Amino acid sequence: MKIAILGWGSLLWDPKGLKLAAPFTLTGPNLPIEFCRVSKNHRLTLIIDETFGTLCQTYAAPSACGTLEDAVENLRLREDMSSTADVGFIEPATQKRSPMATKRHPHAFETIADWTLNSGFDATIWTALDGHFENRSAEPFSVNAAMRFLENLEQHDPQAFARALDYIRRAPAATQTPVRDRTAAQWPERAES
Repeated sequence: MKIAILGWGSLLWDPKGLKLAAPFTLTGPNLPIEFCRVSKNHRLTLIIDETFGTLCQTYAAPSACGTLEDAVENLRLREDMSSTADVGFIEPATQKRSPMATKRHPHAFETIADWTLNSGFDATIWTALDGHFENRSAEPFSVNAAMRFLENLEQHDPQAFARALDYIRRAPAATQTPVRDRTAAQWPERAES
């Protein structure tokens, strides 16, 4: 079975224990992506978000796992998720579909399903986490709210701010979003001398 793993963020530069049969390439579908999730260590991380996301081309890599179940579990472990419910998956031949991903981003789900049918893969998996920005920052997500979140980190936790800024800067070039643009304008990278 050929299983694609989609990526648009840290899976590309830090696959950790992700079992890949080949490197990621810029061949995935265009999906609505934005830095609108606050991670456990206070980084703004990239997720599929149909409300705030900007269409970005994603990356795809073949999984080295032989079954959909093993590939889903492998991604769960890489993402340090408590449950496989947050791993999106589609296997068109059997109509196996991730209920959570279908609920969280139904339009993106159909885009991924169509891409899978035309990609030469039998199934596709991806990280399908929710945003929960408001739960971690006490205000609804917006680009301005994301900037306030980063400014607060800069003032109160410089190490967390440095990690957050590094994550945004390391995102692949194809992942251009309003938060990334505003971050680059507010905290431009300095050339090494």
